[in-house]
Amino acid sequence: MTSSTAPGPAALSPRLPSPLQELADDRFTRRGLRLLLKRDDLIHPELVGNKWRKLAPNLAAAAGRTVVTFGGAYSNHLRATAAAGRLLGLPTVGVVRGHELAGRPLNPSLARCAADGMRLHFVERSTYRRKAEPEVLAALLEAVGARDAHVVPEGGSNALAVRGCRALGTEIGAHADVAAVACGTGGTLAGLAAGLPAGRRALGIPVLKGGFLGAEIQALQQEAFGARRGTWSLDERFHFGGYARTTPELESFAADFSARHGVPVERLYVAKLLYALVALAAEDAFPRGTTIAAVVTGRPFPDQA
Repeated sequence: MTSSTAPGPAALSPRLPSPLQELADDRFTRRGLRLLLKRDDLIHPELVGNKWRKLAPNLAAAAGRTVVTFGGAYSNHLRATAAAGRLLGLPTVGVVRGHELAGRPLNPSLARCAADGMRLHFVERSTYRRKAEPEVLAALLEAVGARDAHVVPEGGSNALAVRGCRALGTEIGAHADVAAVACGTGGTLAGLAAGLPAGRRALGIPVLKGGFLGAEIQALQQEAFGARRGTWSLDERFHFGGYARTTPELESFAADFSARHGVPVERLYVAKLLYALVALAAEDAFPRGTTIAAVVTGRPFPDQA
């Protein structure tokens, strides 16, 4: 499909702005706090939450060219990119971390990517770590036969994505004092903070351990806007061991939250965010009268429930 005939992301009819849902939760109300959920999980049934906000501008920039992106064996970003390719008629290639996975039966996440038409290219972890180096990237594009591809980084976070997430802050700004979001690569927080009006702040809850994310977010804002934007901070205490790690305590919390409020809670990001907000409320980290908006960036896939 050529760029002149390729439909843009708007053809997928996203639900924007996404709904704001107020919850009656005594863990917040008894401390004089209001909790809102920013239901980005309802934007689109297949390009869910921040995946839509980050991918839409990249898909528009691809203009019918092959989209090449990166992820691990259980990457929701790969799944969303593959779904977008199927829906828009764009060829997609997923460069997957872990050469040892090649030849094995695909797990449900990668099987879904393949079913949606994504070509999977497995690389050794040492090569994957160097994927942003120009010569390594050029060799990867040559290997997949897509030298003219539009390249989207792991997690979808680049300047286009950050600018796409700025609308999230604009949508929340008039309704909440604090906008909170779980962070993987930091692109959503970088855009969210930039879109908030003066006097509002963004709070990021990293789901990886390591303490490196602040510098990454600042670099993304520099790339997207030329400078740090907005008021934002990180609380690094709630990663539960790192990316894709959960504990029985977190599982129990997520199940209880879903039972209380009828909201599906994705475990790797959203559960950690909500757990953090409950803990911070208990610590009196927010002044009475504060309205907090928690961004629901995704929902459980059926094979991950």
